[in-house]
Amino acid sequence: MTIVSILLGLLGLGIVVFFHELGHFAAARLVGVEVEEFSIGWGPKLTGFTHGTTRYRLSVFPIGGFCRMKGEDSYRKAIEQNLEEFPRDPGSYFTAHPLKRIAIALGGPALNVVFAFVVFAMIGGFGYSVKSWGNRVVLASDYEGGSYAADAAGLRTGDAIVSIDGREVRSFSDIQESFALSAGRQLNLVLDRNGQNVQTAVIPLMDKETGAGKVGVYPWIDPVVDSVSENGPARLAGIVAGDVITSVDGQPIRHIVDLMRYLETGNPERPVFAYSRSGEPAEAMLVLSYDATGSTDPGLSWKQTSVHIQSAGLFGAIADGFHETIKTIGATYRGLASLFMGVDALKAVSGPARITWIVGQVASESFATGMGSGLSVSFNFLAILSIGLFAMNLLPIPLLDGGWILLFLIEALRGKAAKVKTVLRYQTIGVVVVAGLFLFATLGDILFFSGR
Repeated sequence: MTIVSILLGLLGLGIVVFFHELGHFAAARLVGVEVEEFSIGWGPKLTGFTHGTTRYRLSVFPIGGFCRMKGEDSYRKAIEQNLEEFPRDPGSYFTAHPLKRIAIALGGPALNVVFAFVVFAMIGGFGYSVKSWGNRVVLASDYEGGSYAADAAGLRTGDAIVSIDGREVRSFSDIQESFALSAGRQLNLVLDRNGQNVQTAVIPLMDKETGAGKVGVYPWIDPVVDSVSENGPARLAGIVAGDVITSVDGQPIRHIVDLMRYLETGNPERPVFAYSRSGEPAEAMLVLSYDATGSTDPGLSWKQTSVHIQSAGLFGAIADGFHETIKTIGATYRGLASLFMGVDALKAVSGPARITWIVGQVASESFATGMGSGLSVSFNFLAILSIGLFAMNLLPIPLLDGGWILLFLIEALRGKAAKVKTVLRYQTIGVVVVAGLFLFATLGDILFFSGR
């Protein structure tokens, strides 16, 4: 993990957490609860000012922020003074009606959703380009045996997936996303098979390691060389960008799966690549080495398709932003539900370290392709992360916003506040649950970074 990736990851997480705290701040002010302090960042104070009853500050570490409301610490004071009820100071948090406290608790997750919606709508409005493979597929069963969801649906190698549930497929990225987010749910497909439209349906199976849906297809990647690695086997053999690989050791190559399967099953050390350059046939012998798993890198990358995606005007951007937000919320809760369906939680659940690394990697890799692409990809990922924060915080677990909402809802229905000792026991359960989740996620992070 490079320093740049770490910094970008922390900054990205900070943006998402900042909007969460800003939501609590805005809701508190709206319902009349005084906010004593609102900070951008954590740690020692850099600078700040006071306006009304609120101290605004900029802290040393620009990672999120916090919102401290009046009377929020009355919970601690009540315990220290062995009080039965919370102190009721005017304008304080626990003095407010329980429905107002519910509104404050909802404010953070709600602004996370608003942030995601605005980001999705702006990305769609400004437009962005995606580099991916085309919409043709190769069946995994052709090479690995067995039967997959794709086989049950009647897909064939060479089919092009035109639409999924009525939405146009623009690239293999669309196919991956739709299948990954739809484990166990039927998807209606329209295929282009040799110029004929074919309709079918597929139900992606859940990958027990990740919780994602899998169908059993690879992208059909034409063997057109886009670039060659410096000092790699292909460059040393004389292959250049633009060459089209036609066969290896006499075995025809239709797509890259053909090529890699031939190399990784036979492990030829000096395969002869036949290729076409500007229509003229030629051959080159590559000198390859293989790792312990039988994998090799000939030093070739393959030509991708660039797809420009943009919403149809302002209202189209708003509609697309709304659709993307709803879709992401649904996918997030389905992902949470999959944890109770036999998924390997150590691999599926990410802790703070892994999330920071992923955010940083996404940002650094996307910015390497250009500023516009970097911003759109990075903020798209932050929008997804923001939805994740929304979903997690609304779980009815003590200490989280959802736990407070449940407690305040019971108070509103009963017509009286819970005793301090009751709240203490409730929050103690939350501390244990949240600490357990944190330790579990951290263990998963350790295994992830150790390669296990």
